[in-house]
Amino acid sequence: MLARGCGAAGAAALGSYFWGGVGVEARRAYALAPESALPPDIQRASPEIREAYRFAVANRDTLRYIPCFCGCGAEGHVSNASCYLKDSSGPQRLEFDRMSLG
Repeated sequence: MLARGCGAAGAAALGSYFWGGVGVEARRAYALAPESALPPDIQRASPEIREAYRFAVANRDTLRYIPCFCGCGAEGHVSNASCYLKDSSGPQRLEFDRMSLG
């Protein structure tokens, strides 16, 4: 459950920063990748988890500057981006990390 908390906490923190407390659908001030960019198992996740992965795909360079505080460093993660996408994957061939699915 620690991993799921990492994804949800990261999404909540980013949401507060980018949404400014306003309804999500009313004022989204950041880019999201299309849901079609997600693998089928992630497409079946909750809306919040799907949105976190979509944010990670579209804003990976930003997430690389945000540390992850959920203890996943032992798994080789170097930033919050690592919780969603494998560091070795490139933009043309994304490899998803499932730790944020829970």
